[in-house]
Amino acid sequence: MPRFPNKEVGIVALAEWLWRGLWVNRPVYPQPPVHPISLRFKAIIYSRYRENLIAKQAAAEQTTTAKNEALEDLAEAMKSDIRYAENTVDFDDDKLKLIGWVGKKTKTPLAPPGQARLLEAPKQGAGWVFLDWKAPLEGGRPKAYKIQRRKPDGRIWQDVATAIITEATLVDQPRGAELEYRIIAASIKPATVSRPTLQW
Repeated sequence: MPRFPNKEVGIVALAEWLWRGLWVNRPVYPQPPVHPISLRFKAIIYSRYRENLIAKQAAAEQTTTAKNEALEDLAEAMKSDIRYAENTVDFDDDKLKLIGWVGKKTKTPLAPPGQARLLEAPKQGAGWVFLDWKAPLEGGRPKAYKIQRRKPDGRIWQDVATAIITEATLVDQPRGAELEYRIIAASIKPATVSRPTLQW
């Protein structure tokens, strides 16, 4: 069974077919509840409202564009005066507050994270090891953790992975060797480390 259309374009298309079909085939449909001409008038009324809406939407778009352009022009003019004011009073906060502005804030460097804590290797197998640790209690917030390893008698730490959470599974690890791992909590600069010694 066909369904009555639920979209505007479908209703309009069906209305055109319906009124024309009823009008042309009056011997078949002699007394429809709504006369075909009345249907036609209702469709015309709808079309006029639609055209009016489209015209208003176009006008609204033009108004919105003009408003945005005016806002951009205002903002550029304001920025010009603010730059002038900043230079005139050498970024003096008290004087800039007179015009609703403030001087440039001194950038403060991010504090480096503290020491990663409680590094453990609760799971390990042939050629792999699962590490977990706790985030630092002091310092800035870490953005990442660099995982490094070396042999206990070695001097050079080797980067093996980077994690953004406080755990990692390392694969393809050397077997039959004692390895030392450490975690570096980093923001901008690497911070202090926490390391256990693991025996494979």
